[in-house]
Amino acid sequence: MAIEGEYDRDNIFAKILRGDAPSVKVHEDEHGLAIMDLFPQSKGHVLVLPKVEARNLFDIEQAALGRLIVSVQKISEAVKKALKPDGVRIMQFNGARAGQTVFHIHFHIIPVYEGVVVGAHASGKQADPLELEDHAALIRKAIFA
Repeated sequence: MAIEGEYDRDNIFAKILRGDAPSVKVHEDEHGLAIMDLFPQSKGHVLVLPKVEARNLFDIEQAALGRLIVSVQKISEAVKKALKPDGVRIMQFNGARAGQTVFHIHFHIIPVYEGVVVGAHASGKQADPLELEDHAALIRKAIFA
């Protein structure tokens, strides 16, 4: 899909936000949702998405973007505290040519561990749901610690 276009209300993240598709929730507030990536690049890979209809960085209002990046920082801190990675990648894609696969703005929080190869974006296999829930529980606990 092109970098510009109409918002698709049937994209998977819109469905998750409406409660029409399942997810492993890490945190939710009135502005956004953090969920475990079903196809993680690394142990503890989290996605943070706003509750506004915006395809990418160029479509979102500045106020909503501000709230979103604050959430990304908050969840990243919890990932760091809970999973103790050696580094954390924060990624965001705009347009199919840039690697965007779901056209609802979102940020990836990808823990990086020494000696462990991080998988390529959008090329991994689906994770074990129980393992995702275990990681989510650790991160949830760290949010409020």
